[in-house]
Amino acid sequence: MKRVKLIFEEDDSLEDIEVTVRASERDGQVDGLIASLGSGSSTVTVTDENGAVKTVKSDSILLISVNDKQLNIVTEEGTYTMRRSLQSIESILDPKQFMRISRYELINLSKVEHYDFTLRGTLRIEFGNGVEAWASRRCIAAIRKRLKG
Repeated sequence: MKRVKLIFEEDDSLEDIEVTVRASERDGQVDGLIASLGSGSSTVTVTDENGAVKTVKSDSILLISVNDKQLNIVTEEGTYTMRRSLQSIESILDPKQFMRISRYELINLSKVEHYDFTLRGTLRIEFGNGVEAWASRRCIAAIRKRLKG
């Protein structure tokens, strides 16, 4: 396996992140690197209920919530924890896929099964496995706009 050398160049003229892969030849390692860079799916290191450390793909995350200075990462497989701020995890996740629904929760928009806008002005969000979340009133307008847009 060849070594991978990373170089960061700051360029104020760029709006997006641009990555160039250079190698002597295109092989399986290069193809794997390109696939992982292009997938857009980041990973998050979490801890399960037994204290074991595990890596979870962002695509499998349903929602992330804050509970007593600890993040609860709810996935299709189970619930995990991590010690980071919600803002720091939000910054590494794809903003097209994840959205803040309250001061304490982020949801994966691609995993939502049903949005239930009630007559009282609240929003209940249901996921396929029965998990649900409630949006704060101040976020509902942004959620509606995002769903229409």
